[in-house]
Amino acid sequence: MTIFILAFIIMVLIVAGMALGAIVQNKPLKGSCGGLNKIGMKKDCDICGGDDDECEKEQERQRQAALANTAAQSDLAYDATSKQNKQS
Repeated sequence: MTIFILAFIIMVLIVAGMALGAIVQNKPLKGSCGGLNKIGMKKDCDICGGDDDECEKEQERQRQAALANTAAQSDLAYDATSKQNKQS
């Protein structure tokens, strides 16, 4: 029973380490070499529809939307210390 518990703890630590590595790298997860393309279902992909560049375009759109969202949030603040805002 001790060996089972020890093996279970080791596996949990390995999975937790892999999860932390994926979180820290902050990269999207990638599929295996082949995936839908290997079995001839590439055109059935809901995201890219068979276009290899579509995923990259979508990621760029999401980055731009995130930047616009960040800019919109920064417009909600007022900097009273700025010389430009002071009127004499």
